[in-house]
Amino acid sequence: MWRPAQRLRWNTEPGSWPSPEQAKDSLLFTPLRVGSLSFSSRIWVPAMVPWRASIDGFVTPENLEWYRRFAEGAPGVIVIEATGVRDVSSGALLRISDDKYIYGLSKIVEEVNRASGGRTRVFIQLIDFLAIKRRPEPSDFFSRFLVITDRHRENLNLLHADDAKVRELLASLPKQDLVQVLTPRELESLDMGYRERVTDINLPHIKELPQKLPALFARAAARAKEAGFDGIELHCAHAYTLASFLSQLNTREDGWGGSRENRVRLPLEVYHAVRQQVGMDYVVGCRFLTEEIITGSSTQHDAEFFALQFAQAGMDFLSLSRGGKFEDALQPKVKQAAYPYTGPSGYECMPQYISDETGPFGRNVRSTNDIRRVLRASGLCTPVVVAGGIYDFSTAESLLKTGVADFVGMARQSLADPDWAEKVRTGRGSQVRLCRYTNYCEALDARHEMVTCELWDRENLNEPGITKTGDGKRRLIPESDKKLPAIK
Repeated sequence: MWRPAQRLRWNTEPGSWPSPEQAKDSLLFTPLRVGSLSFSSRIWVPAMVPWRASIDGFVTPENLEWYRRFAEGAPGVIVIEATGVRDVSSGALLRISDDKYIYGLSKIVEEVNRASGGRTRVFIQLIDFLAIKRRPEPSDFFSRFLVITDRHRENLNLLHADDAKVRELLASLPKQDLVQVLTPRELESLDMGYRERVTDINLPHIKELPQKLPALFARAAARAKEAGFDGIELHCAHAYTLASFLSQLNTREDGWGGSRENRVRLPLEVYHAVRQQVGMDYVVGCRFLTEEIITGSSTQHDAEFFALQFAQAGMDFLSLSRGGKFEDALQPKVKQAAYPYTGPSGYECMPQYISDETGPFGRNVRSTNDIRRVLRASGLCTPVVVAGGIYDFSTAESLLKTGVADFVGMARQSLADPDWAEKVRTGRGSQVRLCRYTNYCEALDARHEMVTCELWDRENLNEPGITKTGDGKRRLIPESDKKLPAIK
């Protein structure tokens, strides 16, 4: 992962923890109503991919165990991981692309409701993503993957050579010569792995995305509602399809790119299709970026425009993140895929304890505050979720009191201690296991391994009945004070 040149080491420094009476009187534990729903607290657990689904996208016992454990801490909201709306190969990620997935997803809802005693609302994040391939062996790239064209023959002065001869010569060329022969996209496919873009309108399935995606998301939303989820979060952030349409790098000239108005069209059409499907009394919001943090990319001003568009359209909440793009990702190893959280933009999304003068805590606070101010100045009361390196009660309460946000998101901190909310609510904040922000969990995610936390995954490995990784070296959830029936 990329790190700032300053390489300053930061430690968590929580302020004072509240007594039960102080917690009860705090904004953080004051109920809030959003749309048709009331929330027991302002504590929001953002979507995190744990790599526990089956290879074909079904809910597994490990998924149920994971979400039940988070729900035992009774946060106000848990957002279930990014769940695919198209039935495409995606590894151990959940899908909602067919009715066959409804039953398993409904079991997640049941587990969350049961474990939290009904205090936690459960949303599901709906996502679409484009194809990305692993970085190939150069020999495989030239012999199998590269499409040979007359342009290659002209550049190599092999006008009448067959494909085999062209491939053979290309494979023998040093890098400085390949730069003269291959296109930038071909070089990228060699060095990073092939990756589709929303601007690849020469590909029919990419060109047709604006016509296809609204219906796909709407059908997925209907399944989510049938499964019992309290609401839906549309994934318009980071490196994925809807975020890529919002990006300033979206230069499509067919009415779906270029200007801000054109770039926001598809996310809005997806939202309207979803809203029509689930009704006005069902909570629907989105997660998007305050800034992309890549060259030539969308800025804070773009985000403010998008926030106004989303709020005016009727979204029930806006959850804000930053960065996390493929464009500045570090080169993956051969036979591995690029990971959008390895470059500078990825660092902004998940900053580590080795940081710069700003530090890893609250890097998205100022941008979130500015966006909420723009909304309120326009008379819009849409709730806003702030997230990014927030771990203690004092900071969370301050963000609410100063009007930065209406909910406080804690992802890595919730992973470090799923009982954060319950411990703080009951005056046991000093017992909270604080995240160290080493990004141990992120490294597991990058390798598509089951995500755990270094603070607890080696504890009491001999405990009877616990679920462990295949090699037996890590437990998959932390110990719990609650004795609930085992998941079968």
